[in-house]
Amino acid sequence: MTSQAHPAPVREESEDEALARLARLDTCAVADALDKLGLSGAVLGLTALAAPRRIAGRAVTVDLVEQSPEVAGSGRHLGTAAVDASGPGDVIVVAHGGRTHAAGWGGVLSTGARRNGVEGVVVHGACRDVDEARELDLPLYAATGVPVTARGRVIERAWNVPVDVAGVPVTPGDLVIADASGVVFVAAAHAEEVLATAEAIAAKERAMVERIGAGHAVADVMSADYETMLDKQGAL
Repeated sequence: MTSQAHPAPVREESEDEALARLARLDTCAVADALDKLGLSGAVLGLTALAAPRRIAGRAVTVDLVEQSPEVAGSGRHLGTAAVDASGPGDVIVVAHGGRTHAAGWGGVLSTGARRNGVEGVVVHGACRDVDEARELDLPLYAATGVPVTARGRVIERAWNVPVDVAGVPVTPGDLVIADASGVVFVAAAHAEEVLATAEAIAAKERAMVERIGAGHAVADVMSADYETMLDKQGAL
């Protein structure tokens, strides 16, 4: 009897390569690529509150809602399941609905995320214990910091489910990149075309910077096709 052949496990290797390519880019190149492809993904209003360095990874999501008798929560403290399941290559994305009256993330969660090697945390809304995140050197992107607890105010409805972040749909496993310019999500289904387009845009802009460094007039360099290079039909 012959044994059945099994396909080689290529998924992890391709995911690692995608993350490596993403980490070599910045949010502006990725946002430009989304524009050129007619896709959404850039989120406004979130900024680095702790460890302000570029992060790149795959989304592990947390869905938060206002606590009320009508809403069934998960029965555990918000964010804990996501932290325990996450590690290197993961970015925890907290869909907090833009709320700023109570935190959707705090210091004990930051300690767990840092211990597990999580790349960083993105909170669509407020977080607290920002000083602790800074001491831990954990990249934390959010709308603002507040001292007010989530307890009695906000609960976790679910984790690792599709969520909405400022109007951008985010599915577990989607790509996330964040830096000083903001936060951008890339749907996993579009990752290859977005990365390839962003790489071409970044290469073109590097060439422009080199020309300026070589003494060419900025107006000449930027007037050639800079304004039209994101047109959907335009060549890169």
